[in-house]
Amino acid sequence: MTTHLNVTTHSFTDCRAQATALAERVAERLRRGLAERGHAVLAVSGGSTPKDFFERLSHEQLDWARVQVTLVDERWVADTDERSNARLVKSRLLLHAAAAARFVPLYTGDASPEAGLAAADARIEALPLPFDAVVLGMGEDGHTASFFPGGDHLAEALDLDGTARVLPMHAPGAGEPRITLTLPTLLQTRALYLLVAGEKKRDLLADARLGLGAARDYPVRAVLAQPRVPVAVYWCP
Repeated sequence: MTTHLNVTTHSFTDCRAQATALAERVAERLRRGLAERGHAVLAVSGGSTPKDFFERLSHEQLDWARVQVTLVDERWVADTDERSNARLVKSRLLLHAAAAARFVPLYTGDASPEAGLAAADARIEALPLPFDAVVLGMGEDGHTASFFPGGDHLAEALDLDGTARVLPMHAPGAGEPRITLTLPTLLQTRALYLLVAGEKKRDLLADARLGLGAARDYPVRAVLAQPRVPVAVYWCP
């Protein structure tokens, strides 16, 4: 385990061990929320990296009926689309013990994220924040959530003094139009995790943490450099 500024890195030689360790830590956070407040709220990312983590978390024994699960961001596609983050969560996380959890999607069925923004914002506003845990991922372009380089609302989404909870995002590397929780919203959490796999992403993350070269402008650096919430990185090859 290594620590730098507000970031602690937990490195694993086996990705199954990484997924298990993070699932146990997140489950512990959820149990604490249930014990202290009678409810718990979890926000997770999509992509391929969290699949094993979701599977292991789905077997954790806790009162899932009092847990709400939402997404940190979403492609603006229906949950029948293979690229939908909601589809991934439903097929990998909301199973077994976790099938009892309440899922709060960001996609609303409107024609665009702009058209669905008010409804998505209302869903997040209705959650009993702060989150008990937020689990982010990271792309090889340095994006996290839907904070993409060149995004049309990137500066607003990363503004720590901003008041928006949710924003649409269009960017060259994003593929579909997106909707994302803003950085101030994500930081309304009792625990913040960054799940990363692969040597390339490890090196990218190291450069972003130090602000080296092009990595100084990677969106993920805004998460790593913010002073509000410690970031726990879980990495495996």
